[in-house]
Amino acid sequence: MKKPSLIDVARKAKVNISTVSRTINQKGKIGAATQEVVRQAMRDLGYTPNRVARRLRTQGGKTHLLGLIIPNIQNPFFADLARGVEDVAYQHRFAVMLCNYDEDPAKELFYLEVLQAESVDGIILPPLRANVQAVQRIVQQGTPVVCVDRSVTNTALDRVEVDNRLGAFEAVEFLLAQGHRRIGLIGGPKDSSTGRQRLLGYRDAHAKAGIALKGDCLRFGDYKQSSGYRLTNELLDLAQPPTALFVCNNLMTIGALEAIHARRLRIPRDIGLLSYDDLPLAAVFNPPLSVVRQPAYEVGKGAAELLFKRLDQPLRPATRLRLRSTLIIRKST
Repeated sequence: MKKPSLIDVARKAKVNISTVSRTINQKGKIGAATQEVVRQAMRDLGYTPNRVARRLRTQGGKTHLLGLIIPNIQNPFFADLARGVEDVAYQHRFAVMLCNYDEDPAKELFYLEVLQAESVDGIILPPLRANVQAVQRIVQQGTPVVCVDRSVTNTALDRVEVDNRLGAFEAVEFLLAQGHRRIGLIGGPKDSSTGRQRLLGYRDAHAKAGIALKGDCLRFGDYKQSSGYRLTNELLDLAQPPTALFVCNNLMTIGALEAIHARRLRIPRDIGLLSYDDLPLAAVFNPPLSVVRQPAYEVGKGAAELLFKRLDQPLRPATRLRLRSTLIIRKST
């Protein structure tokens, strides 16, 4: 028979996972009635807390666990970012619990609750949207959070970002200098900070060059390969298709390449292509792919270092680190 889990107790008691955890560990403010509902659910299910996990606690009340929630484990950017986090955590003798929310808000919330239930000492994540209230609640309950790549509005949190607006501006400025006047944008979600900033960089480059935006050349995806494929086809089906594409992340770029090759178009002769985010084999593609390269490892490393500073100095002001990207021109443009 399967041993009941914390999640099973939460479902039976009809409360959040974090409420069960705080009841067990007697952390935070939970009403007596709610605690009794949780305890009754534990009795009904025969649930007992994991004593091995509880022995991980040190005299300082730490679990020596960090939570890292990433949007897509298949994205090389987040793989490099995770390595940066893990390297710093290991230096401090901390372990990292890695969760993948797949750009899904329900999964993001689920993993936030799971990590809080596990009493991790801090969480690092790129929030799906800029107004994730669950993140704000976690911070209010005392768990430090560092945002990476994307940020949360109206909350003073430590964050490490790349200058997305400048990176996108430099990329589109280069395409305009090459003579392109209809540059297709396959952007990220408008309600994500990276999606907004890369769109602003696209607009800034057109404004500086005195070239009007072509509204029919703008499309917005979800940072997944399938949306890159679908939106590239939409742009190529226009009566006057773009002469170049600026694709705002690497997975959507793979989808764009798939669509372009399916039509037997030649890069860059028939259409130019520039990707925000590098790919592991971009330099050996045929032709090699022009990219905006982000310092992903340094983003993860910086986020973990900020988290440990927060653990040492809980009341210090929030810190914002902004790193630069690098425009790498190859032969796809």
